[in-house]
Amino acid sequence: MVSEVNSETSKSEYDVDLTVTLTEEPGAESRVFHLRSAAGVLSPDPDSMDSNLPDAPAALAAVEQFGEEIFFPEPRPDRICTQQYGGPQVAVVKGWFRGRKVHSRFSRTDGCEIARWKALASLLGNTGGSTGAV
Repeated sequence: MVSEVNSETSKSEYDVDLTVTLTEEPGAESRVFHLRSAAGVLSPDPDSMDSNLPDAPAALAAVEQFGEEIFFPEPRPDRICTQQYGGPQVAVVKGWFRGRKVHSRFSRTDGCEIARWKALASLLGNTGGSTGAV
């Protein structure tokens, strides 16, 4: 299957079609991961580019559990985030989630961002600091 996430107007043939670019620290080489599923089923070929995360089933489960809310958080004036620093890691997630275009940035710059990171640690690669451990 060929994904069509490059065009602004195209949609993917997958229900979940996400590309994660993870940078562990400024200046470090980025790692790229893919998560793709159709009707909740991952590619049966572990060597394919369809889903190359270390634990793709866990990543899919996390994405399904947290759904759109994790990618498209609503601003809330009553939201208070602890001022703590969790590390320099940054992950950019692009693609499609159930027909909706995703372009979301994850970091560990405060308590709220650390919580988002931990919720999707398996999608963000589960490497080094990407596990969200503080």
